[in-house]
Amino acid sequence: MSVLEVFDIRKGFRPSLLGKRQEVLNGISFRIPPSSITGFLGANGAGKTTTMKCILGLIFPDSGEFKYFGEKKFNSSIKKRIGFLPERPYFYSYLTGREFLQFYGEISLRISRSALRDRIEELLRRVDLVHAGDKALRDYSKGMLQKIGLAQALIHEPELLILDEPMSGLDPDGRYYLSELIRETAREGRAVFLSSHLLHDTEN
Repeated sequence: MSVLEVFDIRKGFRPSLLGKRQEVLNGISFRIPPSSITGFLGANGAGKTTTMKCILGLIFPDSGEFKYFGEKKFNSSIKKRIGFLPERPYFYSYLTGREFLQFYGEISLRISRSALRDRIEELLRRVDLVHAGDKALRDYSKGMLQKIGLAQALIHEPELLILDEPMSGLDPDGRYYLSELIRETAREGRAVFLSSHLLHDTEN
């Protein structure tokens, strides 16, 4: 069974009240198998983010349908099985890395404080940010913010991880490290769906 199936999605926007409607998505269809990494390649403005927002229910397509883990209903139980890192995530800059993960952990999970604390430390180790766990996010580099963002998307152990341009703005070392984390996530049995405008990022 696919973790996500997308059938003939179409979406258009009107740039202004009197402007001509422009079709952004014209019959997008694909499937994502479990324990896989699926690259979603396209130029800037091709509709990658629009597709992801439709999948996540942030905007609604004009037509077409989705299946999540074999189900058509996108309810709260389905949402708990999905993690998301947007291209431009918002960070509460005054929080530390640990506080940031604590905040999202408390709204995503129903576990004890000690279990959440262990989960946070595990994720900080995985993204190589234990040394920066008590540093304010305002002092994080771009690469460090991408790492903590990925940790946030994984906090509730999702079965499907959706990443919008996760390599954007990273230096070569940051790209390599994040690629390794994504591969490790897939080896754990999770499906990863990531977008990029660079073929190299999706091939690696």
